[in-house]
Amino acid sequence: MDFLKSAVAAVGSVKGPPFPYTFGDQVTLDQSIWKLFNGVKREDKSDCSIFTFDTVENKSRLPLARNAVRKLRTLRHPGVVKVLDTVETDTYIYIATERLVPLQWPVRRKALSEETLKWGLFTIANTLAFVNEEAHSVHGNVRTSSVFISQSGEWRLGGLEVLSSMKDDDAVIYTYGSLVPDIGIYASPEVSKSGWDTIKRNSVSAVDSYAFGLLIFEVFNGCVLSSDQIGQTKNVPPSMHQSYKRLLNANPKARLSVAHFRDQGRRSGGFFETPLIKLSEGLEHLGLKSDGERDEFLSELDEVSNDFPEEYFSAKVLPELLKSVEFGGGGPRVLASVVKISANFSDEQYDARVTPVIVRLFANPDRAIRVCLLDNLPQMIDHLSQKIVNDKIFPQMVTGFSDIAPVVREQTVKAILTIITKLSDRTINGELLKHLAKTANDEQPGIRTNTTICLGKIARHLGANTRQKVLTAAFARSLRDPFVHARNAALLALAATSDLFNDEDCATKLLPALCPALIDKEKLVRDQANKCFDVYVQRVRKYANTLPDSVLPPPTTTNGAPPRMSTPQSDAGWAGWAISSFTNKINTASGEMQSKPSQAPPPLRPSSTDGRPSLPVAQNKPKTSTSVSNLHRQAVAGSTAPVLTRTSTEQFFTDAQDEDDEIDEAWGEMGGEDSFFDAPSSRSAPLVPAAAAAPVTFDDGGEPDFEGWLNAQAKAKSKNPLPKGLAKPATTTTANTGRLPVTRTTTTGAVGSGAGVKKVASTVVKPNVVTPRIIDTKPKEAADDDWGDAWD
Repeated sequence: MDFLKSAVAAVGSVKGPPFPYTFGDQVTLDQSIWKLFNGVKREDKSDCSIFTFDTVENKSRLPLARNAVRKLRTLRHPGVVKVLDTVETDTYIYIATERLVPLQWPVRRKALSEETLKWGLFTIANTLAFVNEEAHSVHGNVRTSSVFISQSGEWRLGGLEVLSSMKDDDAVIYTYGSLVPDIGIYASPEVSKSGWDTIKRNSVSAVDSYAFGLLIFEVFNGCVLSSDQIGQTKNVPPSMHQSYKRLLNANPKARLSVAHFRDQGRRSGGFFETPLIKLSEGLEHLGLKSDGERDEFLSELDEVSNDFPEEYFSAKVLPELLKSVEFGGGGPRVLASVVKISANFSDEQYDARVTPVIVRLFANPDRAIRVCLLDNLPQMIDHLSQKIVNDKIFPQMVTGFSDIAPVVREQTVKAILTIITKLSDRTINGELLKHLAKTANDEQPGIRTNTTICLGKIARHLGANTRQKVLTAAFARSLRDPFVHARNAALLALAATSDLFNDEDCATKLLPALCPALIDKEKLVRDQANKCFDVYVQRVRKYANTLPDSVLPPPTTTNGAPPRMSTPQSDAGWAGWAISSFTNKINTASGEMQSKPSQAPPPLRPSSTDGRPSLPVAQNKPKTSTSVSNLHRQAVAGSTAPVLTRTSTEQFFTDAQDEDDEIDEAWGEMGGEDSFFDAPSSRSAPLVPAAAAAPVTFDDGGEPDFEGWLNAQAKAKSKNPLPKGLAKPATTTTANTGRLPVTRTTTTGAVGSGAGVKKVASTVVKPNVVTPRIIDTKPKEAADDDWGDAWD
């Protein structure tokens, strides 16, 4: 740490070339002239390593440091340490490289598997073969302290302090080779005996071959402690023994070169024939492979065990696979391998390397890619943020709901269960429900069934305002689906979500919808319907027990008189009278029986039970015999304005349809309840004006004036011989007695022609007293043969 402080102080105090890197912690590095620090590049905050050399304290080894800088700049090979920048002054030398870890660390901890060690040795053998044969040079410093591991898990060769070209007569290794730390342990026997000049008399690779043999021993056993350990085969793989011993041959003429050692290992069944080595070699040309070669490569990739370095897969293999998927035609097979490799990534690594590609792939129109993405979404969803899923992935996913390929639509519906926790409430209750409404009416029965299952599982994520309407409409529709499994799915979903509906909906909407399923043609549906029905019946019964016995006001008594109404006994038969109007006492049933005199009808109540506005009651009405038709006309005449009304049956179904329309509106653009691809849609009855509505019946205790009505119809027919539907508009004038306003209503339009349009012409209010019109009920002389024509 003292050196770190001095180095940082030197950067800030000594004027020299700019060095845009920040020093971090020092890394232990033995048997080297360099000090190693972790660093960060200021420009992009990327990791790096910084090698430092103090020229003042190690002036004798300055030529080694300068040679290393020069060779690192000029020697370009994937197996050599990658240099980012160098700075050299009179007091220090800095070399910024990729982030590195000394091989000494994991070797001493024995943290690497045998397969990984073989792969690393293969990489160093390739690099040394290049140095010896292609560059015609001698490394001269091969040992664990000269080998590093990059962030990708690959082994890099460093320690180029004495790397020299044999074409150079004044090579550094001849003069300064003895200044390398602990060179006595790693020098070959001929160098230890005769000096570095013996290199000129032997093969170029002789010195490095011997040092590579020592590296093999160190890799499998730790650092060499003495010369007695040299040549021992302890912990060295048996398949490597023979070639390993030839590397350490004392005779440089008979010594095996590193290139030959590599080639022997690559033979069939050789020690370098491992899946990881095949993977590393095949990865470089993945984009140029044919479909068959790519499939073979991916098969080998799937066989790679978990003992192999994750860093290599994340930093080296994964980028190549992603490029193959996006640009190389790798397809779903490569994408599946990407998902498998990235499964153990941290969220930061995933966001940096995988997420951008996944987002771009969702925009890819290739159906095979889309299906593969949807299939593997459960493995990816934990690494994807809510903002990415809601704002970038889901808008691309929705195209799958309307794709012409059924498999895409089906997989899209299934994928909703995976991403539902990453979607916002607005997206769920808005756009998602609209698309699920379409798949709920899909032509494929399996997609309709899966949509019902999906709705049941995401029900608790729906908003409280839309949940009951959407689920009620969707499940009720699925209960009428012609596909048996769709009906069964609706019953299962209803049973699972019974707690999400209020008690009134359970009794008035869900139980009526469940009843037809009790007699379904399929036993599977009937059995499930009985289970589901019991769930809702028990709930309704439990709710009914909380209701009061009655909501009617308690009976009142006047002057202590007993109440006039009595309640039937609980044990009365079903045919017994429900309520007796008077108390059953003999003394009150005295006197002679007489006919009840006719009375004027009681005034209408201020308000009706159906909620429509009350009709005014005529005042000072003459005491004359009045038929039911007269009473009805007088009641209608008492209204000051025409009222559009519905019959009771039409009102019931229209109200139900209005409620369904609200549900459908909340359910998106799904349409009516019977909007299956093979089911017709129904429409509610149109509104009819009050003049054409069925007359309100009123029981005055007498016989209905059927004969008078029949004669009036016959008379109207004789005066209006036009065909049905072409009759002239009728004008109806009604009046009230007393001082109540008089209303005249003229109805125009084609009656019975199917137009269904009624128009109010005018309303005239007069204060005059008008004598009520009396209809002559005397039978007219009309033929009885054609009386039934009035029903036409």
